[in-house]
Amino acid sequence: MALKGNLRDFSVTQLLNLINLARKTGTLSLESSGSAAWVSFRDGKLIYAQLGNEDASLTGVLAKTGTITTQQAQVIKTRAGDRPDKEIGILLINAGYLTQQAILASLRQHTLDIIYQLFTWGDGFFRFDADLLPPEDRITIRLDLEDIIIQGSRLLKESEQLQEEIPNLEMALDFVERPGANIRDVNLSVEEWRVVSYINPKNTIRQIARANKMSDLEIRRIVFGLLQAGLVDIVRPVGMPMPAGA
Repeated sequence: MALKGNLRDFSVTQLLNLINLARKTGTLSLESSGSAAWVSFRDGKLIYAQLGNEDASLTGVLAKTGTITTQQAQVIKTRAGDRPDKEIGILLINAGYLTQQAILASLRQHTLDIIYQLFTWGDGFFRFDADLLPPEDRITIRLDLEDIIIQGSRLLKESEQLQEEIPNLEMALDFVERPGANIRDVNLSVEEWRVVSYINPKNTIRQIARANKMSDLEIRRIVFGLLQAGLVDIVRPVGMPMPAGA
């Protein structure tokens, strides 16, 4: 019989603790706010994760983590045809295109990115099926849950704090107009520059996040940093009506 329930009653942290302590094997399916995820385990170890309808194939994961470009992924897919992921991985290694370590590191990053995002899912439904595992052609890994639970709990706390600072992602951003506030003089990361390139009162923070394929936590973290640096202000988007009584 499958274990199922509501995330309001049993959090992701509690579910992972149960899976870890009971050394469970199977797949945890989650649904929240129109999103879905599947996370698989073997003997209490995290082995696989997939988020919604994202491309979970090896080439898709390698492209998403930046190990290869989207164009390279398309070329590999075309040449590989219907070959399974494991065979594609071996071909990439034998051709000297990627090392086994690079492939496993990419899969690890992709899996952790998904599982950490799930810690912020506070509402929705879950189901654990002991007889459900990833497709046989998928390359799985083995990750200990203890460190994941600790780090995920930290990220959840950070997410809650950032949500207090930036509660509404439907607001927009604009550059400050103050002497000495020149964004060209600031050392920003690649991700921060990607966000900066979309800053315009016409674009909401949520739209910027979607354009850059960032989670709510990731976009809030970057926006908070820009706010703290005095580079941007949160403004009402162009066309948004003023609240009643304003």
